[in-house]
Parts: sequence; structure tokens; C-alpha cells
Amino acid sequence: MVFVVMAVVGVMSGILGALIGLGGGVILVPALLFMGTSFAFFPELSPQKIVGLSVIMMIFTGLSSTLAYMKVRTVDYKSGFIFFAGSAPGTIVGAFINKNLDLPSFNLYFGILLVFLSVLLLLRDHLKAVHWFVDNGRKTTFIDRENKQYIYGYPIWFALLLTFFVGIASGLFGIGGGSIIVPAMILLFLFPPHVAVGTSMLMVFLSALVNSVTHISLGNVPWIYTLAVVPGAYIGAKIGAALNKRLNSEMLVTILRIVLLVLGLRSIYEGIFSN
Repeated sequence: MVFVVMAVVGVMSGILGALIGLGGGVILVPALLFMGTSFAFFPELSPQKIVGLSVIMMIFTGLSSTLAYMKVRTVDYKSGFIFFAGSAPGTIVGAFINKNLDLPSFNLYFGILLVFLSVLLLLRDHLKAVHWFVDNGRKTTFIDRENKQYIYGYPIWFALLLTFFVGIASGLFGIGGGSIIVPAMILLFLFPPHVAVGTSMLMVFLSALVNSVTHISLGNVPWIYTLAVVPGAYIGAKIGAALNKRLNSEMLVTILRIVLLVLGLRSIYEGIFSN
């Protein structure tokens, strides 16, 4: 029964993670924490173990999603590798911070992060576009399937600094960094949402490789559960990438808002009121 539940959670994490560029960890981590504390499905899994499991899963969801987005040409490879160069050292720092957090603190900080990201996207339509980053950085032009042209960009130094902190959050919370970098790419760098998602998944995959080495060395990976989560997440990621091609950009942003807000409020509640 436990392995069936794990596999189902893996599939859902893969679908939503690939669909909106989250990497899946932002779904898997709160789901397992919730089921472990509320239903005692996984009482032996500490936040550190769940994060370690999430990091291993993201290697495969990231790879599956990246391959799918490469086929439809919505991956900006240069940006993906630049973002990875900044995030990789950050994941190592975050993993070592993670080992000192207890469950209530983990839930509280994780929830605050998710709600903050959701609010940013909620206010997106009411904020003026930030052209400074595009005007003062490397510019890229993208034309979508409807022949709409996008011009986006960023200063490389700022992208490296931003993704370093994204990497810290990834190593700390096991969320892959996509839930942070996608809003930043859309709000600050003016990426088309589909390109933001595809490029994010490339960064998630590469960062997860580095992140996993750190968490393995810290003994944070419950290997037995990867047998259920990884295949489910890999299949789910393929489904999510296929759905992404059929949804418009605004629908992707709306889904992202709702998912982050609901999960964030739940985590804050658990962090404050858990015993």
C-alpha cells in the first residue's frame, strides 16, 4: 500500500512539475510531509529524508521533461547553463543548512516561500513590466507557434546571483528551484512562459545531479522508496510536458498561482500548529 501511494504521488508530482516547470519537488515534499504527519503513512521519513528522495526524483523528472521540451524547441540552452552555473554551488550550501531544521521549522519556512511566490504571480498582471533587466543584459528573441515575438533577457551577473539563492532554496527544501526561477524569468526577464518552463527543467535536471551528490553524502536518501517514486515521476513528467503544449501561457501561470498558494498555506499551518 505504501509503495502504491508513493507511486501515485510520484506521478502527480511529475505531471505538475513538468507542466509548470516546478521540477515536481514542490508537490512531492509537502504531499509526503502531510501524509506522514496526518495519516502516518511514512512516519520514519524526516524532512531531510523527504528532501533527499525529492532530489533523486528530480533527476528523472528533469531529464524526461527536458527531452520533451527539446523536441518542441522551447529550451533556451545558453540560459539553462548560465542558470545552472549559479545554482549548482547554492544547492550544496542549502543541503548543509537543511540538516539543522526540525519539521515545524521546515514546514513554516517552506510555506512562507511558496505563498510569497504565489503572491508575486498573483500581482503579475498589475505590475509594470520590468524592462531594466532586458535593456541591460543579453537579449534573445523567440517567436511562438502563433508567430508572436518575444524579446527577453537579463544581465549575466544578476542571473548568476539570483540562481545561487535559487540553488540554496533547492538544496534546503528539495524543490528543484523551478518554483522560484520560473516566476523570476517571467516577471523580471520577460521570458515567454513556455520557454521559461522548458529552460527551467533543464536547470532542474542539471542542478539535481549536483544536489543529489550532496544529499547522498549526508545519508538523506531513502533508497527503497525511490523504486516507487522515480518510475511514477518519470511517466508523470512525460504526461505533464505533453499537456504543456496544449495549454496557453495564461493558463500555465494560473495553475502555478493556485498550486503554490494552496501548498504554501498548508505548510504554514502545519509549521505553526504541529506539535
